[in-house]
Amino acid sequence: MKADLHCHSYFSDGKHSPDFLSNRAEANNISHLAITDHDFVTNPKSFSVLDSTVQLISGVEISCEWRNREIHVVGIGIDPENSFLETMLLKQRANRKIRVERIHKLLLKDGIDGLIDYLDSQHCISVTRSHIADFLVLSRITKNRKLAFNRFLGKGGRAFVPATWVSMEEANNAISNSGGISVLAHPSRYDLSKSQLNDLIDAFKNTGGVALEVSYANIHPNIKQMLEETALKNKLLVSAGSDFHDAAAHWTDIGKFPEISIPAKKYAIWKHPKWYF
Repeated sequence: MKADLHCHSYFSDGKHSPDFLSNRAEANNISHLAITDHDFVTNPKSFSVLDSTVQLISGVEISCEWRNREIHVVGIGIDPENSFLETMLLKQRANRKIRVERIHKLLLKDGIDGLIDYLDSQHCISVTRSHIADFLVLSRITKNRKLAFNRFLGKGGRAFVPATWVSMEEANNAISNSGGISVLAHPSRYDLSKSQLNDLIDAFKNTGGVALEVSYANIHPNIKQMLEETALKNKLLVSAGSDFHDAAAHWTDIGKFPEISIPAKKYAIWKHPKWYF
């Protein structure tokens, strides 16, 4: 089995359709693929690629708040039609829309118009700041996304608006209620000290978290080993995914991440009783 359990389509901040992702996974010899868009679930039954050899798994990546930080929790194998989960995701997307409207007003004060028309032309159902950054680049306001965040969208920027997210406990509860397995996404990307990371993992586990994402694009081998050891020490399962967004980003691809070590594979997410794929 070779599974990629973390990637994004153009329904959130990815650049490609679910069918593109499925075809690319098949070309890259991936056996199982979970599309985990931000606060939106793509139902595998809606894919037009019905004869693919790839087992498509419903997934989601939920933005949550922990100690005034944005943390991401992935749900794997969720029921796309679960009303409890969908109610929470609708709330998340509504908060995203409110945030976009506030950012739009701040951009207008700087003489920057056209954001709403741009967003309306996109496929995205769950709007992220990356979409707004792309708009600023395409409008030649900034040269790249990084500058867009530094000047406008990041903390201290002229159009910065803080996010409103659910708690980690709410995210874990919703995933569990929908029959899914909750995974703490890319733990090394939150700029945490060792003690803070341990606190985060404790909080995740104590609120119903099940697995740790221990391998993803460009992870350092030492960090991967540390995460595997941390997962096993905390009796958490291990998961892995590319966090793929865009084929133009040559540093990542569907299935492009280090393989989980043989000892850690004994505790892989596909060993969980809820895994039926």
